[in-house]
Amino acid sequence: MGTTASAAPPTAPESFHGNGMMDSRQSISSTSFQAVSLHNSKAKSIITNKVAPVVITYNCRQEFQIHDDLPRTHYKMGRISDSMPEHLLVQGSYFMVLDVFSKADVLNTTCSCGAPNFRQSTGSYPVFGMGQPSLAGFKQVLQTLQRQGNKEVIVFCLREEPLLFLRLGDDFIPYSPRRLENLHEQVHGLSGAPPVETLELSMRREIHDFARLNQNVFYVYNDIEHFKDEPHTISISSEEDIHVTEEVYKRPLFTMPAYSYHRLPLPLEGAPAEEQFDAFVRILRETSCLSLNRDVARPLPALLFSCHVGVGRTNVGMILGTLVMQHMMGAPPPPPQSPPPASPTETQVTEVVESEQKAQFQVLQMLIDKLPKGQRVMQEVDQAIELCSEMHNIKQAIYENKKELETIGEEDQSQGSCSKAYFLQRALQGLEQYIYLILFNAYLHDQYPLAFARNFSQWMCANAWVYRLLACMNQSELTAPADLVTKGARVLVSDAHNAPDVLSTLKEVKVANFRRVPKMPIYGMAQPTSEAIEVVLAYLKDERRKHKCVLWVNLRAEVVLEAEGQMFSIREASCPDQPVSLYSARTQDIQNLETALKQELARAPACLEVRLNKDKQAKVFQHFQTLQDIFSQKSICQPGLNYHRIPLADRAGPRETDFDQLLEAMKHVQAEDSQAAFVFNCASGKASTTTAMTIAALSWWHFTGFPEFGEEEIVSVPDAKYTKGEFEVVMKLVRLLPDGHQMKREVDAALDSVSETMTPMHYHLREIIISTCRQVKSSKTEQESRALLLRSLQYLERYIYLILFNTYLHLEKTSSWTRPFSVWMQEVAARAGIYDLLNQLEFSEFENLKDSSLARLRTRWQEQNRSSAPFRGELI
Repeated sequence: MGTTASAAPPTAPESFHGNGMMDSRQSISSTSFQAVSLHNSKAKSIITNKVAPVVITYNCRQEFQIHDDLPRTHYKMGRISDSMPEHLLVQGSYFMVLDVFSKADVLNTTCSCGAPNFRQSTGSYPVFGMGQPSLAGFKQVLQTLQRQGNKEVIVFCLREEPLLFLRLGDDFIPYSPRRLENLHEQVHGLSGAPPVETLELSMRREIHDFARLNQNVFYVYNDIEHFKDEPHTISISSEEDIHVTEEVYKRPLFTMPAYSYHRLPLPLEGAPAEEQFDAFVRILRETSCLSLNRDVARPLPALLFSCHVGVGRTNVGMILGTLVMQHMMGAPPPPPQSPPPASPTETQVTEVVESEQKAQFQVLQMLIDKLPKGQRVMQEVDQAIELCSEMHNIKQAIYENKKELETIGEEDQSQGSCSKAYFLQRALQGLEQYIYLILFNAYLHDQYPLAFARNFSQWMCANAWVYRLLACMNQSELTAPADLVTKGARVLVSDAHNAPDVLSTLKEVKVANFRRVPKMPIYGMAQPTSEAIEVVLAYLKDERRKHKCVLWVNLRAEVVLEAEGQMFSIREASCPDQPVSLYSARTQDIQNLETALKQELARAPACLEVRLNKDKQAKVFQHFQTLQDIFSQKSICQPGLNYHRIPLADRAGPRETDFDQLLEAMKHVQAEDSQAAFVFNCASGKASTTTAMTIAALSWWHFTGFPEFGEEEIVSVPDAKYTKGEFEVVMKLVRLLPDGHQMKREVDAALDSVSETMTPMHYHLREIIISTCRQVKSSKTEQESRALLLRSLQYLERYIYLILFNTYLHLEKTSSWTRPFSVWMQEVAARAGIYDLLNQLEFSEFENLKDSSLARLRTRWQEQNRSSAPFRGELI
């Protein structure tokens, strides 16, 4: 039999020093053995040894060894309240709670159809949705579908959370793990957890073990509203008394030839990830009855979508299924509209108001303007939403949350379910969900006829402009009231407070961190005052430098005003060290905000709270100037001055259109005067200024010719290759680009030249990539670690974009760069897989610096526009 039984007498139990407790393993062995059925007590003898008890049945025909594999030392006990019994917790954290309560069945279909909220979409498409049924309930659902004439059924379980079915009489009832902090919420977003199917198997084994340790009894909760007679006990004598999800949904495969099942986990809130759309597309590609070449004589298969209570995720699934049906069969005609009554009803007035609100979402208009057949694509989605709206209407929910958001007073910035933050998040999640449905329908238009030659992720990378658009969903700052400063909600913070003069140039040119790129007419600095601008222009036009023409580019993405010779930016009173970023706004929008604020402050001069060198002061200013005001005045007496405002982000890489604007401005000035000077400033003269100066250096070399580069230096320091920018993803890019090594070498030379005169600032792009990486390991919290990893990836992305821009300058030089960089990225780089590379951006050489979400364009570009400031204004 392979098992050796020892006749040695049992050893005495061991004790922990000082407490007299039995050794945990011996304690478990004893309890485990008592819980094992001995086949009607026919055991002939029981022999114990140090390994495990051995049972030899009568006539010595059977022998088995009870291995104690229950790591009880890792088990945790818990109770919901002091009046309830303490018991073991699943995975050390969770109570098992009845999955769906009767109140959740709004449509009252559990008894009649077998599942809560069972329904079919309006119209003729066989698209169905439901909440979570029991095992017997699911069998009843299938019988219901068959009675309706559906011969072929495809079931989609959309739940990302683990679920177990426990035997209760003749049925298996679904129970789900819940945390004590919120027993009403499912367990979602388990980062780093194994696949949900694996987690369910692990939980099943654990629950079975718990029952063995407690005389085959396990505790569950059926009423978490009133806790009457809680917890309940369920008898579990073997793992067969517990089913995992796939056992419930897959077993009909053996009795129904035209049945199939797929688990397609979707997030509880917001739009699905691209990978989840890919999984759905994979099912479409592999299911012959869902292809355009299907046998039209066969009836359409029934698509059945299920989540927890059958509302949010089920609704998304049903809409996806309806869109698929539309492409297979053609969109149904819109329902006939009855003639309007003589006088408008309250409902009609509401609809008019809602239609006016819908027109306010600029991001939707921008999306459909750029998508091929965008208006038609959106209308098809709207129709699908309407057909599946019996339980939930995605569009209506967006506007309801928007309305709630804007009815909360400006003074109420509290946290919690009634706060602006809550409704803002819900509105943006709903808007993102709606946008992704539009995008998926556009994808179906493009790829369904091609049998899905590209998956959804690849299609999105080929249309990466969408990610830029998604990052701009929240433009509420553009409507923030100008009186926030006079009311004290926001304060004026001096630039001197956040821009120390590290290069000690204030005395000479009246502006902090003024510097020039060696041998190039390219200058950078912090934000100058109007006086400092005069001094700098005089410096550039003196007898030594003789620059008659000057391009001045302000890179600031925030509201800036000058008052009494000092520059101020607007910050939240509660967080004066963080700028209120307007990075995603257009230049004209920022200038309009500055003008509106100037007019508000001039209308009623008030005592304002300002921050000067960390000190809080109250001051009354009589006169304010915007940046546009200052440079308009300077242009009158300085005819060669060309002023541009091109907002750049401090940490993230410039957008494709940012490169376009910078190059176009330089081309224009260079064409007018080959001896022109190029001046850039941000708040501190550091991050954004350095990036713009590097772009200018590369462009100027392409205008005038490249210098001779010396031999590459041999660097003998730790991680030398990383300080040289030789990360694996960068070298992969280099191998992909034409003459890639030279492209990188020229960017490195430009970075070195720009950084040469700013050594005291300790700012070199290649070096801060690796230095920020190193900080991740020493971070104290997960939040801090993620923030540092995001920052290092943004620096890395900036470096990659500089290499791409240099490649563009080389390849498009013969046409004088008539095709903008943004168009080149879309038409050339995207085809070569550049966005696919950027969509998998990670430090693959460092195992601990991998984060699948931050590797994605979608997450990184949304994060760079995320603001910690309270919501102000309106969603537009």
